[in-house]
Order: sequence, then structure tokens, then C-alpha cells
Amino acid sequence: MDLKHSVGRASGLWMSVLMASWVVAGCGSAPKDVESGWAPDKLYAEARQEADNGSYERAAKLYERLEGRASGTLLAQQAQVERAYVLYRQNEKAQALSVLERFIKLHPTSPAVDYALYLQGLVNFNDNLGLLSSLSRQDLSERDQQASRDAFQSFKQLVDQYPQSRYAEDARVRMNYILNSLAQYEVHVARYYFRRGAYVAAANRAQQTVQEFQQSPSVEEALFIMVRSYDRLGLSPLRDDAARILRQNFPNSPYITAEGVQDKPRPWWQLW
Repeated sequence: MDLKHSVGRASGLWMSVLMASWVVAGCGSAPKDVESGWAPDKLYAEARQEADNGSYERAAKLYERLEGRASGTLLAQQAQVERAYVLYRQNEKAQALSVLERFIKLHPTSPAVDYALYLQGLVNFNDNLGLLSSLSRQDLSERDQQASRDAFQSFKQLVDQYPQSRYAEDARVRMNYILNSLAQYEVHVARYYFRRGAYVAAANRAQQTVQEFQQSPSVEEALFIMVRSYDRLGLSPLRDDAARILRQNFPNSPYITAEGVQDKPRPWWQLW
């Protein structure tokens, strides 16, 4: 073999080795899907650990993978509701509600349905109004109430279908809170209409409160607004009837004086 041929053969050998090293290096730098080989139990344990540590985004991804890996099993169902919970903790409420709605629809006989309904109610139930709302004296009754109504329906379904559930008692407490909130909202709207001279609308909204939320403390002010509205409209029989009901049900009401039903002074912070 001549020298030229040997040098060429050596160069080719080195090139092959170099290319092989590049391939190996490239494979080594590719991201590894370490979860792909995990058994469902391992995935669930890791997801729970991540959730317990507050790593909700990571936990949600593991639960989602577990749903597919353990499809058709109780473990997959558990992964769904726990994924909804971590999405809720991430403040991804729309996603959490979507997961829960799908779970309840697909697994109506699951042993976790009561928890799913309870969590569905919790996602919609939110009375954290923040500092600005506190300073302006705004409360839950002054905001849009659709989420509260949705929460009430979830809690009610839980209580009706699973009265012995471990979540039922707390659901009942929250239902009562929501009913009072909804009643306060109706009174808030009725008060708004009255202050702007829309007396018919004010009377109707107040009457709705009396009819729908008879056990709520807000009924007292609702009757008072009815009395004032009917008085402004010159509807004396309706005014007197509302005043009679107010006295009968709230004999110690601050709205009642020796002279009859009187306007209640506004709080110092109320500017309108």
C-alpha cells in the first residue's frame, strides 16, 4: 500500500469517527422525557408531591399525563379532579371548571362526584374583594352575581344528591351565605334605582327580594324601599301594605318611628 493511499484511508477513518461523535453528542443533548417510563402509580405520587410543594403548573401536567396513561381506571378519575384543584389554585378558573364539567358528565357514578361538585362550587365562590373594594365599602352583593348563582347550584346539587357527604355541611353554610349575598344584591340594585328616581323599577326589584329571599335579613330594607317607592308613586294602598308587613316582621326596625316608616340616615362614608 502506498503512502498516499494510507493517508487517504486514515483521513476517511477519522472523519467517520468524528461524525459518529457528533451523532452521539446530539443524542445526548436532546431533552429526555423521564416521565414516559413511569408507571401510573409513580406519576400519581410525583403529581401529589408537586402539588403539596406548591408546584401547581408541574402537578397539572403530570395529572394530565396520568389521565391518558391510566384511562378507564379510578386512578384516572382521581387525576382529573386533582388536576382541576391545582388549576383552581393556579387561578385558572375557566380551565378548572371545564375539567370538572367534563368529569361530572363522563363519570356520574364516580365516588368522587360529591367532591367534584363541591370543588365546582368553590371555584365560583370567591369573596376576596381586595383592598380597593374594602376601602370603597363594596361587598360581594355589589358585583355581578352569575358566579355566585353557579356556585349555589353546585352546592345545592351536592347537598341534594349526597346529603351525607363530608362536604355537605360546608356546602350548606356557603349556600346560606350566597342566598344572603344575592338578596343584598337585589336590594343594592333597588336602592340604585330609587336614588335615580326610577321608583317603579326600585319597587319591583325590592319586591323580588321579598318574594325570593324571605329568610334573608335584606328583606327588611327591601320592604322599606317598597314603602318609599310606592309613596313617591302615589300608590298609597301598596305603600301602606308594605309598611304593615315591615312592622309585622321587623317591629324593632330602625326604619320605623312613632311617626311611621322614616328614611334611614346615610352612613358617613356614603357619598350618593
